[in-house]
Amino acid sequence: MSDRFPSVPGVRPVRAGALRLPRPVVAAMREHLPEVAERVIDSVMREVPAYSEPFRGRMGRNIEVAVTMTLGGFLDLASSEEGVGFGARVGTVFEAAHALGRGEARSGRSMDALVSAYRVGARVAWHDLSAVAVGAGLPAGEVAKFAELVFDFIDQLSAVSVSGHAEESATTGRVRQRRREQLAASLLAGATTDRLLELAERAEWVPPQTLTAVVLPVAAVGDVTSRLDPGTLRAGEAAPGLEEHDHLTVLLVPDQGGSARAVLRRAMGTHDAVLGPTRPWEAARASYERALRVVLLASGGEGPRDADDHLAELVLTADPEALDDLRSRVLAPLAGLRPATRQKLIETLRAWLLHQGRREEVAAALFVHPQTVRYRMGQLREAYAERLEDPDLVRDLVVALAVPGRLSP
Repeated sequence: MSDRFPSVPGVRPVRAGALRLPRPVVAAMREHLPEVAERVIDSVMREVPAYSEPFRGRMGRNIEVAVTMTLGGFLDLASSEEGVGFGARVGTVFEAAHALGRGEARSGRSMDALVSAYRVGARVAWHDLSAVAVGAGLPAGEVAKFAELVFDFIDQLSAVSVSGHAEESATTGRVRQRRREQLAASLLAGATTDRLLELAERAEWVPPQTLTAVVLPVAAVGDVTSRLDPGTLRAGEAAPGLEEHDHLTVLLVPDQGGSARAVLRRAMGTHDAVLGPTRPWEAARASYERALRVVLLASGGEGPRDADDHLAELVLTADPEALDDLRSRVLAPLAGLRPATRQKLIETLRAWLLHQGRREEVAAALFVHPQTVRYRMGQLREAYAERLEDPDLVRDLVVALAVPGRLSP
């Protein structure tokens, strides 16, 4: 291969030493290259549907010139001296094949159609050129070697194109992923709808009806995303509020409302994930903020959690200072008691309120004897007097004592 094109992965030298075509045979084949190229194009258009339209008109003429050049490069190779036959034109042909693979990737097409086109082209070129070669005096015993060289050359062109396709796909994929991460960050930041639509178009991402935010460990992303919609977005950097939790990341999953929510939860497996509520796609920030509050509310290690199961706790802890002030006010009648006694009475009062005064249930919840409940409730009635019958105080006590983790005196 020429020094200008030494590094295409997967390309090996095509051995020209096994066959060197006589000059008269090469000259005869060169005369027929335009018509062979035309038949190659016609066959590809007929047998490979993906190229029936791209090969027409001006584009078709350009491709015909390229095919003629490729066949000319092959003849350069076939008529070269003993050894590895890569001249300037052959190097140019391989460069063009590499660029063709990259172009297919940019067009969003797989390599299937191009590989099929190579195969059709090899068959037609072999059929036509071998007939010309035999007519020009190529011995029958050399025809098999000629066929080997034709198909080896085409295999190498195909390998170079596959390499170009893979390189472009990788590059395009990285660019698309970066743009989708930028879109996810903008969604979590609450960008305007116009800005989000602009970013979505650049990222080649079709906005769904809704998005659901999921906060989960970075280590779980690979396992979880394999079971999610391909349009799922991931925040590339620390999302707002997770700066101190760099082991966590955020996914934004399309259209997981209603019955699909159970499917989403199952997709989390046993990972310690938190699902936010489903919201219109441009309001994904609200879903994330809810999920984040659940993350900060409780420690992990519980498997997947649904923010919808924590609504009351979220409401009660929306303003921690207000909750503390309310608790101090409604528990003021117990302030003079010893801390251990005060704690037991607070726990009993909470259970009494939640079980609506049913003594047996209160005792079972506290793992004490019903007589103990009777005694403690006597102490509470002494502290609060008739106020325990006041609906306003009962309401405030229920709210103040509803979060068991915050019952310390």
